[in-house]
This record gives sequence, structure tokens and C-alpha cells, in this order.
Amino acid sequence: MAPVELRHLRYLLAVAEHGNFTRAAEELHISQPTLSQQIKQLERTVGVQLLDRTGRSVRLTGAGAVYTDHAGRALRDLAAGERAVHDVQNLSRGHLRLGVTPTFTAYLLGPLVAELHTRHPGIGLTLTEMPQDRIEAALLADDLDLGIAFTGQHLPGVAATALFTETLTLVTGAPADAGRGAPLPVQDLTGRQLALLSDDFATRGHIDAYFSRHRAVPRITIEANSIQALTEIVRRTDLATVLPDAITHDHPHLTPVPLEPSLPTRTVALLHREGAYLGAAARAFTRLIHDVVRTRGYTPAP
Repeated sequence: MAPVELRHLRYLLAVAEHGNFTRAAEELHISQPTLSQQIKQLERTVGVQLLDRTGRSVRLTGAGAVYTDHAGRALRDLAAGERAVHDVQNLSRGHLRLGVTPTFTAYLLGPLVAELHTRHPGIGLTLTEMPQDRIEAALLADDLDLGIAFTGQHLPGVAATALFTETLTLVTGAPADAGRGAPLPVQDLTGRQLALLSDDFATRGHIDAYFSRHRAVPRITIEANSIQALTEIVRRTDLATVLPDAITHDHPHLTPVPLEPSLPTRTVALLHREGAYLGAAARAFTRLIHDVVRTRGYTPAP
């Protein structure tokens, strides 16, 4: 029996992804007859039919679905092994693939990247903003090494290490609000115009749930998918918004307004795939982020 070659696995995964030999062959830069012949060779080797070719599109058989699951896992493990073999332990070079939820780019990413470059200038960084569900899917697919998001319900296979507690605050651009004595009852926000983050941000879901829980119905006049845009809007208008405390601290023109009851807290976490090989760059970043969290005085996670 001929051994299964890595290219056979890659060919099968490409056909399964596209559901079509022609498009898969174009992606793989080989001819369609060659691709078809190679898949048939793989089927002879494993002794089962992996693809159903009878319909308008090519589909995996039951055996093919099971086989591609193992094949994908094997290729990811091999890729991790190659990174391990070429990993430079002295960190004179290396690369980190990091995913973050969007609000962290407004206050946490700058200090992290600056410290990473200072300590390890040879490490390259690919930084991607995306929602938490996409971060977790990318970790499982080995498209990311680490993610920064929040604790909670995670996809099976994703592990979380708590970093610090993030507190949300109502903020305005009016200095007079700084002298407020007692906290503002949240019900007093009913009818008040707010500018909030859009639904692209997980933070918005926490804010909406808080208002709903306490029967407050503010008027959401503006929605923005940029922290910078939101802070500028609040600075130049009488609108209020809700942002993480750390962002408010970095913008002296914003004035925090305590609410009663307080806005909910969340636990920020460093995410990785369970059992995944963490290269020297990822291990160095893990140590670094704990140092940055401590030196910047963020509230420790419970």
C-alpha cells in the first residue's frame, strides 16, 4: 500500500472546502485531471470513498468527513511542529499572531506593543481586530497564537487566563459633571441622548443588558464603530457615552459620571488553544502582558 503523502491531505481539504475540483485545482495551481487522479489515489490508499461526485457539487462522504477532520488536525499539528523546530529561543527573531477585541486597541495595545518592541525588537507581530467568537475560531484553526478578550463561555478547546477586571463608566465631555456628589441613578438616563459603540463591539451588549436590567431607556442618538470617533463626539457635544475606565483615564477631556447601580465589570483574559504549542514569542508575550497589567495598575482579576 502506498503511503499517504501530505499533498494528498492538502488536496482533499481544498476540494472539501470548495466543493468543486476546478476551483480547488486553481487554488492549488495544478491541473484538474491531476487533482482528480491524486484524490483517487488517496481513496485507494485508505480503502474508502471520501468524496461523493454524483451531485452538481462534490461533497464529502461520511467517511470523508471523519477523515478530513483528522487530516486538518494533523496538518495543523505539523505546522506547529515546524514552528517549534525553527523557534529561536533567544528571541532574536520570531513571530506572534495576536487577535484582540476592538476596545483594547484604544488603551491596552499601545503599551503592549511598545513594551514588546522594547524588550524583543526582533519579534514580528501580526495584529488583528475581530469579535471574540472569531478570535476563538481562529485559535482553534491555528490561525492565531493568542487572543485578548473576556472570560465566559468559550468554544471547546479554548483556554482562558484571567488578566484584570475591566470597569465600564458613563462619561461626558462636561467638566461640571466632575463635581457631582452622589452617583447618578441609572433611571435618570431615560430619554437622555447617548453616543454608544455599535453592535460590532461586545461592550455594547453588556451596556444594553445593563440598561434593560434596570429599566433605563436612553436615546441612542449616535452609534460608532471607532473608539476615537466616539471620544471626539463626546468631547465636542453634550452627548454622554459608556467606555472602559482605562480609556477615560487616558483622555483627560472626558469626565466620568458614577452611576447607581454601578455598571457591570468584566474579566479580561488571554486566550489560547488548549494543548497548542506556544512558541518563544508567544511565551514572551504572555510574561510581558502580565507585567504591563501590573505596572499600569489595572484591577487584578478575582
